[in-house]
Amino acid sequence: MKKVEIYSTASCHFCHLAKEFFTSNNIPFVDYNVGADTEKRKEMIDKSGQMGVPVIVVDGKDVVVGFDKDTLVNLLAT
Repeated sequence: MKKVEIYSTASCHFCHLAKEFFTSNNIPFVDYNVGADTEKRKEMIDKSGQMGVPVIVVDGKDVVVGFDKDTLVNLLAT
């Protein structure tokens, strides 16, 4: 099983869609609320180069900015 991390905020619509996608497909994930956690916010910016959410990291190396379902399906299938 791949490790999935999502950097999100409570009010982000696309963050909620991503988390619903993971949950409905039985994909475990770790959620970091960058609206409340400044250390994780800095980590997210370092990984993605920007402030937009969601930022999804698969296996610590593949970074997806935004909820790109097709990209996530491909990353999680390999």
